[in-house]
Amino acid sequence: MPLTPRHQQPFKVSVVVPCFNEEGNVAELYAQLCEAVKEYPDVEFVFVDDGSTDSTIQILEQLAAKDGRVRPLALSRNFGHQFALKAGLDHAEGDCVISLDADLQHPPSLIPALIAKWSEGYDVVYTVREDDPSLPWHKRATSKLFYRLMSRLSSVDIHPGAADFRLLDREVVEVLRQCGENHLFIRGLVSWAGFSQVAMAYSPNPRYAGRTNYSLRKMVSFALSGITAFSIRPLQLSIFVGLFIAFLAGIYGLYVVYAFAFTDRTIPGWSSVAASVLFIGGIQLIMLGIIGEYLGKTFIENKKRPTYIVRRRKAQGAS
Repeated sequence: MPLTPRHQQPFKVSVVVPCFNEEGNVAELYAQLCEAVKEYPDVEFVFVDDGSTDSTIQILEQLAAKDGRVRPLALSRNFGHQFALKAGLDHAEGDCVISLDADLQHPPSLIPALIAKWSEGYDVVYTVREDDPSLPWHKRATSKLFYRLMSRLSSVDIHPGAADFRLLDREVVEVLRQCGENHLFIRGLVSWAGFSQVAMAYSPNPRYAGRTNYSLRKMVSFALSGITAFSIRPLQLSIFVGLFIAFLAGIYGLYVVYAFAFTDRTIPGWSSVAASVLFIGGIQLIMLGIIGEYLGKTFIENKKRPTYIVRRRKAQGAS
């Protein structure tokens, strides 16, 4: 599909930043963002405080008092990174919306390049993290495993290493605003939405201050949510596993009949029985867990609760 370059008429740029306990980063991030967007006359910075317990929101409000482009948005509690990002997208007003993390690992200096690609006619400009050899091997291995599982088990294609550092056209943002699901995986939604997309590689910076908020438990939960949000293949896979186990059980049953009728090797042994029971029981529990994951999501979605709650916000242009 040929691209139609966007004319360089005045356009508004929104920058969305989810924040959780980032008091040591937001001031430096703001300074770097100002430098990155200095050539664009119409800009807003939507900082979403995701229930921080430190002084993040106070620092953001101080920045907002000095610069009307800063729009702090405080959520009533910690809803999670994806919901904070969704809140920022819902409240951003720009013709193009750029999202990035607050820890400065996503370089703000790349913003002009993202906008340049958008001006060429792309609706989505997403970034792909280049492999960092300084990362622990288990983080690199689990990241590769996650994207491999996503491509195999889900109906969306996500580029390995894709991050939540991206630019979205206004039209794409409006599509995402209609998605009110309670198990958000925005990388998957962006891929699912389609539109013209292009990747841009970047080298992550070291975290500027503080420590990461993503524990191993959160990473596993995030991966599980992403896989089950876009596919029923785990359920289909459980059917084939069950059929395979039933086939093995049938073969074993034929062997038992043969041993009983034609041999004298029918003395019962606890080891084979115990192994069979434990194996089949384990498979059954896995199947029930997969079914429970989908059933639980259906239960939560049917409640129709809001995905996040805004405690207070600063209107655009206020001082």
